[in-house]
Amino acid sequence: MTSTAHATADRFRLTLAPGVQAIADWADIADALVEISFSVDQVSWSSLIVGNIDQLRVDPRSGLVVLEGRDLSSLLIDSRVENTFANQTSSDIATQFAADAGLSPNVAPTYTPVGAYWQIEHDQVLLAAHCRARSRWDLLVQLAAREGFDVWVANTSLNFQPNDQSTNAAATYAPADFLRLSLERSLTIARDIKVTVQSWNSREARMVSQTATGRRGNSIGGNSTPLSYVFLLPNLSATEAQSLAEQRLADLTRHERVIEAEMPGELALSPRQQINLIGTQSSFDQSYWIDTITRRLSVQGGFTQTLRARNASPGMTIGEA
Repeated sequence: MTSTAHATADRFRLTLAPGVQAIADWADIADALVEISFSVDQVSWSSLIVGNIDQLRVDPRSGLVVLEGRDLSSLLIDSRVENTFANQTSSDIATQFAADAGLSPNVAPTYTPVGAYWQIEHDQVLLAAHCRARSRWDLLVQLAAREGFDVWVANTSLNFQPNDQSTNAAATYAPADFLRLSLERSLTIARDIKVTVQSWNSREARMVSQTATGRRGNSIGGNSTPLSYVFLLPNLSATEAQSLAEQRLADLTRHERVIEAEMPGELALSPRQQINLIGTQSSFDQSYWIDTITRRLSVQGGFTQTLRARNASPGMTIGEA
């Protein structure tokens, strides 16, 4: 089972051995909901994913059945947008989508009508911007980016919350706690970085261009030329463009240092949670945000998990150009 912090569906792959005689029962199965729970003590159980089966494979010789599927964000990924939302806020839309999909909304309130994001005053035009061209999930992801939010589904709850808001205390690990540990550093990102956001503001009929820069204490490899990124988005104000430039800059620099680790399986860690790495006696000893966790349970391999995490601190001074 793989869980991510990338606004994509968590996925599962389950191999069952019901026997050859049961193949006929699986051959004609319709929609089916799967819940996978884990326990490390066979007393307390934690539900890690609830989702629908997307694909089924059977082997009539061995009697094995393989089920693959996604969490319940699939209900929104597979549903197209068919409404207008000019006078609703992002949180209104997230709450409505959750109700339509039968999910419990865990939605932080927002206050700007989404029509203001596109500076459009007519439902007909707004409908053309959203309707049928994208899924409900795509729209939520785009609105979350505008709000500085994150969106994900956990079991039967739709979460629409501010970025980097972990409710769990950061766990601390040393190299000896892992079965395998890889420390990576991108020297390309470890340079001064310049991010420019450009936008055509249709209401004001003018081009908006805002830049944020990240400066290191020293230049890597003696290269003083900053790494430059340009993002194009429609109908931003100067304030919005500057805020987005700083956000994109922080996102980029948080991938300078990445750790990948394999460890014994446990149930406490999850994507969007911080961990602290100590004991390497290097600058890799710092805090990291977990991006991905893949848990595996098998007769041969036991219960293990691998995780990938990016540094929590940008490690540079961020400011306007």
